[in-house]
Amino acid sequence: MRGCRLVLLCLLFPIMAWAQGQTISGRVIRSDTKNPVPGASVFLDNSSYGTVTNSEGIFTLSNVKPGQYTFIITHIGLADDRQTILVSNEPIKLNVTMTPKAIVLREVTITTRADWKKNFEMFKKEFIGTDANAKYCEIMNPDILDFTYYSTQKVLLASATNFLIVENRALGYRVKFLIDTFRMDGISQIIIYGGKRLFEELPGSKAEKKKWQTNRDSSYYGSEMHFFRSLYKDRLSEEGFVMHRYTRYINPARPPDNIIIRNIEKFSLLRRADSANKWIEIERMSKYYHEQYYPEQSFVSQVLSKTPQPGIFAFTYPDCMCVQYTLRQDNTFYKDIYLPLNVPNYQTTILSFMDKERVCFFDMNGIIVGGAVLKEGTWSKSRLSQLLPVDYQPLAEDSPHKSVVFK
Repeated sequence: MRGCRLVLLCLLFPIMAWAQGQTISGRVIRSDTKNPVPGASVFLDNSSYGTVTNSEGIFTLSNVKPGQYTFIITHIGLADDRQTILVSNEPIKLNVTMTPKAIVLREVTITTRADWKKNFEMFKKEFIGTDANAKYCEIMNPDILDFTYYSTQKVLLASATNFLIVENRALGYRVKFLIDTFRMDGISQIIIYGGKRLFEELPGSKAEKKKWQTNRDSSYYGSEMHFFRSLYKDRLSEEGFVMHRYTRYINPARPPDNIIIRNIEKFSLLRRADSANKWIEIERMSKYYHEQYYPEQSFVSQVLSKTPQPGIFAFTYPDCMCVQYTLRQDNTFYKDIYLPLNVPNYQTTILSFMDKERVCFFDMNGIIVGGAVLKEGTWSKSRLSQLLPVDYQPLAEDSPHKSVVFK
């Protein structure tokens, strides 16, 4: 399998339960003047619940499903207010005081318009994606983006002072993304991005909405969200997932990526084709060796445990975990993933823990809320073009084979 991309997501997401909606309302004022704050964005992170305050600083979020959420208020010139709330059977009243934001002078990087366009194209490819949905996605306000590109390290950083607005006409969402972090490492091929997100339904005809629902279900089934929801419900086999133990070691014969790239560029500039080709062949080597895929399936009881916090689960394993979705195939060649020839080309993702505790935590929405996990394979290709809000429910949650045509 080739074309390997690695994604490390550093995001915190809310928890959701399934019941009748409730109301969150309140008023927002400034700490210095005690005046109301009109036009502040009020939303539950990574969900479809959001609004803005009126001229009196008043807001209301309606029909919010019970559960734990990250409640966020943002306004230009004021520090973001972020708090965890628990929605139950009673309405919630919140009075929020926002403080002026300290002015931080950022380093200014002077670039030409041509440089900005080049950086924007790199950003768009990694942020939105390159799948079939991506061509139906449009960034509506690209001029708010600032880029810094370090050519020697091949690292691209992106930032914005306001919500980046993306219309996804494949899924029928307008996504407002407040970027906290975006870092693309062109050498290690690792993308790190995170921020606050709000989903809004796009207006559409009945036929468009039907198509959006089909596309949303297609994005959901086989996804990371689908897997973790199935895991805590102990429905992996019913939902089409299998888990296998997977072990490997760092390949000592392959130098670090930065050394490989540096030598390829050096010998190419010196027109020493033999030396350049030698390093190109080294670059094609896998980062790992002695990879082993264990045919025996791993069970939920081996990886899942409850935590003291209601609705939060721990996922842990001493080795890597190979997750396969047997209702779809992925024929992409990933050079750093080894599978025996007799294993079908199911959608495959290798999960590797990035810290010594070797554990991550996820909520009832199927969202990782703690711990760092590296994803290689199918899930590493997922970008904003396939992103769904945490309150999303598929048309036929327990019967993926009935509602989705798999390719």
